[in-house]
Amino acid sequence: MLRRLVLLLVLANAGYWAWSQGLLAPYGLAPSVQTEPQRMATQIRPEAIRLLTADEARQLENGDSARRASAPSAEAFAAECLQAGLFNEQQTASLRASLESTLPAGSWQLESSIEPARWIVYMGKYSGEDALAKKRGELRQLGVTFRPVSNEALAPGLALASFPTQADAGKELARIAAKGVRTAKVVQERAEARGQILKLTAVDAALRARLAAITPQLQGKTLTPCR
Repeated sequence: MLRRLVLLLVLANAGYWAWSQGLLAPYGLAPSVQTEPQRMATQIRPEAIRLLTADEARQLENGDSARRASAPSAEAFAAECLQAGLFNEQQTASLRASLESTLPAGSWQLESSIEPARWIVYMGKYSGEDALAKKRGELRQLGVTFRPVSNEALAPGLALASFPTQADAGKELARIAAKGVRTAKVVQERAEARGQILKLTAVDAALRARLAAITPQLQGKTLTPCR
């Protein structure tokens, strides 16, 4: 019985080997052949593929990092227009000399400009910070907005609204009075001024790095986006 079982196993293995090798194909017994020539055609030099060592992979990663660090970003090339002013005649002369010696020709320009007068609905002067704080609290309760005055001669005081003309400020005073504000008045916070505005039309990273040299000649005025 055991011999017969062993013989059957040997015959079965021999038959499977003959079938897998195609020796029984003339008898209609053979494994199906999978042929996909289109897949072979799409392979790109598979023999060239190799695994990188740890050192090679590290060198490749370091090289990519260095290239990314050295590549200039789009932000570095972004240029913007900046301006500052108004500068009077004396300030303009000092600023012009600094610009000519520091910045490239054509990178800046000085333009004539007029700063209109400013009239405000004003409350003040107050005797000190306590009185000023008390008035702020009263105005908040009435729903009236305010800001500190920019004219030192009017400080400490509050500007409730600003207008280019005295007439417009007077109309606002009447409106605010209807809300319960009784001691406000119209005053001129700033007279009309004529002078020059500095304009830098294309400030990139390289030009921005050189602007610190002209800061003293800006007389405390800040470079802001062009209007």
